[in-house]
Amino acid sequence: MRNFHFPGRSPVIGRKAMAATSHPAATLAAVEMLRKGGNAVDAALCATAVMCVVEPAMTGIGGDCFAIISKPGAKPIALNASGRAPKAATADWYAKKGIEEIGMQTPHAVTVPGAIDGWAMLLKDHGSKSFADVLAPAIEYAEQGFPVHARVAFDWATLVDKINTGNDGARMHLLKDKRAPRAGEIMKFPALAKTLKVIAAQGREGFYAGEVAQDMVDELTALGGLHTMADFAAQKATYVDPISVRYKGVDLLELPPNNHGIVALVLLKMLERLGPIGAAVSVERYHVMMEAVRLVFAMRDTFVADPVAAKVPVEHMLSDAFADELVRRIDRKVRKPDLGAIPKPAGTDTIYMTVADENGMVVSFINSIFSGFGSSLVTKKTGIVLQNRGQGFVLDPKHPNCIAPGKRPMHTLIPAMGMKDGKPWASFGVMGANFQPMGHVYVMSNMLDYGMDPQETLDSPRVFFEGQTLWAEQSVPDDVCNGLKQMGHPVQRRPDPWGGGQIILFDRVNGTLIGASDGRKDGMAMGY
Repeated sequence: MRNFHFPGRSPVIGRKAMAATSHPAATLAAVEMLRKGGNAVDAALCATAVMCVVEPAMTGIGGDCFAIISKPGAKPIALNASGRAPKAATADWYAKKGIEEIGMQTPHAVTVPGAIDGWAMLLKDHGSKSFADVLAPAIEYAEQGFPVHARVAFDWATLVDKINTGNDGARMHLLKDKRAPRAGEIMKFPALAKTLKVIAAQGREGFYAGEVAQDMVDELTALGGLHTMADFAAQKATYVDPISVRYKGVDLLELPPNNHGIVALVLLKMLERLGPIGAAVSVERYHVMMEAVRLVFAMRDTFVADPVAAKVPVEHMLSDAFADELVRRIDRKVRKPDLGAIPKPAGTDTIYMTVADENGMVVSFINSIFSGFGSSLVTKKTGIVLQNRGQGFVLDPKHPNCIAPGKRPMHTLIPAMGMKDGKPWASFGVMGANFQPMGHVYVMSNMLDYGMDPQETLDSPRVFFEGQTLWAEQSVPDDVCNGLKQMGHPVQRRPDPWGGGQIILFDRVNGTLIGASDGRKDGMAMGY
């Protein structure tokens, strides 16, 4: 329980249903949908659509989505709605063009958006409302305008240069008087509103065929992209079986590759072997966890790819022997500059939200355009911000994650769900691109090892790395940062915090739901 002498948030407790998102308007939309008789899928899609309007730097209909769904008495299922590379995208084509890496602000970073196809599949198979119902609040915000919240304004202001170096559509739709909108100002997206109305009326085909799809193809083709109308028509989400490991009696469910949720699972296996590693905010804990993270991210970059197009050794990565070997390489007293090659098998910026409804359905959902405003390429007629997920590919033809026709890139979006005794224990996610699997481990460990409630868990200071630099949030004490430096870590203070996050925890003893929303964002949890 938090100390009420200091500013902070308390967990939100509900008896019947709960929604937690990174924006108040989205949380309200989810709760209103639930109260109108919609289920958790309806509410999740309604809230996500709102966030595609009111948090445009973080997410959009030009991105991808993933979900984990639990229904009473049924095995949890997962949805992979990641977009695919154009059919003409081959490593040979890029090599002949002299392109050595996929640039963020290029059409080659744009995979076919998978989100709307995923929404359509979820709505058809598990929802109870129509596209018109779930998109109505988002359409109203896009057409009539929405007030820009504080964190949204902060992110927007940092991305003005990127918008200005994007295409004409980016400058047309994403700036207000040639600048970022300020907190409290009203912003409208009339072109996006029209596009959402087309989807509301025509469903999936309103996005992947006809004028909307043609506008995306025309925009990308004019910039030198390889996309065709056939590529858009062929986009298809898939249901997959979650993968999991058990930690302290809780089974953590993640999506399998091409998703990198397996990183969180291997981290938990290592954490179990490492045992106690100091206080929640301590030199010892951050040091050991960062050394473990360096190893598992090297594992990710070695193995994780689209399993349809490459052999991905999931069993090897989740084996006890693999975890044992990685743990043996960690020195608890000093940072090792070289942690060694990853053992191979023999022969070989984002929104997250979660909803639980009165009937026990739980949805863990994440939707993203990857980097802030994605590729910064925006369709002029339809107002769609296009993602830069193609940067998840490499161009080395020998690598399993090399770009190929119709292939899905290694993907950083990971919703999570913890199960205990066959029932949901917690539905959660933590935003922040590569940080996400580390965030999942922080959540599991904070609650199970340190006894934190969901809000304390999200509020806890975070440390992570980019390249060789270990970045510490401003809330990490100076003595902890200095201790990490003495262990050999190149530590710097991070100017902005690591992502955000939401949690719904299920209190089976009292029959309640406990919601939390990360203070690093504008969002909130709400239950009844």
